[in-house]
Amino acid sequence: MSDSVSLWLTDAEMTLSAGASLASTLYHVPVTILLTGSLGAGKTTFLQGLGQALGIPQRLTSPTYALEQRYPLEHFGELLHIDLYRLTPKEAMHFIHSSERHHGIRCIEWADRLATPVDGESISIALAEHQDGHGRDLQVSFADIAIPSLDQVNAWREECFLPHLIGRHCDAVAQTAVRFGEAFQERGYIVRLAALRAAGAVHDLFRFVDFHRGTAHREREIHPLHARKWEEIKAQYPGLRHEAAVAKFLTGKGFPELAEIVRVHGLTLADSTRITTEQRLLYYADKRVKLDDVVSLEERLRDFTERYSHLGRLRESNAWYDEARKTEKELFPEGPPF
Repeated sequence: MSDSVSLWLTDAEMTLSAGASLASTLYHVPVTILLTGSLGAGKTTFLQGLGQALGIPQRLTSPTYALEQRYPLEHFGELLHIDLYRLTPKEAMHFIHSSERHHGIRCIEWADRLATPVDGESISIALAEHQDGHGRDLQVSFADIAIPSLDQVNAWREECFLPHLIGRHCDAVAQTAVRFGEAFQERGYIVRLAALRAAGAVHDLFRFVDFHRGTAHREREIHPLHARKWEEIKAQYPGLRHEAAVAKFLTGKGFPELAEIVRVHGLTLADSTRITTEQRLLYYADKRVKLDDVVSLEERLRDFTERYSHLGRLRESNAWYDEARKTEKELFPEGPPF
């Protein structure tokens, strides 16, 4: 599966913030960002927002005559900014080949000058004048991370005999996370909705490794075949809670970026690595869903407390509630959309 985003950007400020939002949905390097659009479409403005969010102190300008400029980054190595406007397609391809081994973020303006696609993972940014002449249309196409299909997710659920109630919860969290993501997009922010939906659908795939007697998730009667399968899976991931176990499983299946989204959705303490938009939206959506109903954080806390207080987990419930409230205010400073 692939991911794409379509946004309407009303002005340069919104284009700048859209570029900044891309920095919060990058998962690995090397990656090439390909920008297309006519003169004045906002390509450089978009990259200026990206550069600011990545911590580049100076304002990015198009290297039209120098052809390239390099900026050191704290977390992604180096940003290489290339401008192909003055080059013919043949010259552009030759010049791009010289930077194929760049290990950071490679941004290419006027990427339509290239005669053939670039190698490796890429993100395509297309900017065009809106049909009514007001603002710009932004189209983002991701070709940098792998996303399992929902059919594949359902096959995994069947293989591990995921309880029906947990499957319903996963589906509800996926739908809720996407709704929050759509609200983000309405504000002009880039969100990977397909990745978010898949992460929600699979986030509690191994929830049974944390089952305790007396909780709502523990079935009264467990089929012996299911119990044996669950014990086999627990043995494959000894000492891991379900978040880490699912993340390790996804990495082994070839979905390491999805694993990163799922890994930090847990109920306990704040996680300093929960930094991408999809990680934060999945975490927050999971705290707003009680089984398969969307509820307030307060109601979710009451439910958690009722089910786990006898296990001595009240400290955990207070910790995740405080973190969820903080995340809610950061994501939706004017209040959640629902």
